[in-house]
Amino acid sequence: MNGCEGYEAIASVYDRLNREIDYEAWADFFEECFTEHLAEKPKLILDLACGTGRMTRTLADRGYDMIGVDGSEEMLSEAASAEWEREDPRETPILYLCQDMRSFELYGTVGAAVCCLDSLNYLPAEADLEKTFRLLHNYLDPHGLFLFDVNTPYKFETVYGDNAYILEDEDGDGRSIFCGWQNAYDPANGVCDFYLTLFREEDDGSYIRTEEHQREYCYSKGTLFRLLIDCGFEVVGCYGGYDRAEPAKTAERWYIAAKKK
Repeated sequence: MNGCEGYEAIASVYDRLNREIDYEAWADFFEECFTEHLAEKPKLILDLACGTGRMTRTLADRGYDMIGVDGSEEMLSEAASAEWEREDPRETPILYLCQDMRSFELYGTVGAAVCCLDSLNYLPAEADLEKTFRLLHNYLDPHGLFLFDVNTPYKFETVYGDNAYILEDEDGDGRSIFCGWQNAYDPANGVCDFYLTLFREEDDGSYIRTEEHQREYCYSKGTLFRLLIDCGFEVVGCYGGYDRAEPAKTAERWYIAAKKK
């Protein structure tokens, strides 16, 4: 994750509060895109803004060599801990790098890059998107594939808006976790602020409260396509879900496939 104030408060419970995400189905979608748009499956994949590494590990479990890049030390700590807890170390370990997506550096090129969970929506300006796209173009193999998702204007306006949500779960020891989530969306500027208040139960039944602020930026499909093309990509797909169907007007995410020219 990049472009926000940090994930200090929520990193350790991020996966618990996002249990509904089907990473296996998402990985199936990626592999279907590899089959359709690449001459052969990539051997090395970059997971940009990898967060806690859930997708990184899912793809690694399918036999891909993986690099995970993220700007949050806290999120990467969770990713590394998950690897340390494995009973069978990987033959090729995942390489995790703490870097901003707008200025990341790799040791060579990759066959494909993925960027999940609206991470690009955290970039505050078109110039930041352009920097990221140009770096991806630079580090992709010839005709390499970039797959990413963004939140749609529909989601910003209707799902986010000025709405409030409560997320609730338990940690691995059965202690309660509550997250209050208040949105504040400015449609004139396409900016949505998220004010998160997290309560974590302690062993004695008391709760520790922490607060966090995050911000996302709304981008049109036209802006994304224009910047991709300007940076040397061909847009080869825009889908409304893992089934690769045409996105409906009420789609909450666009899943976009761009191929390096």
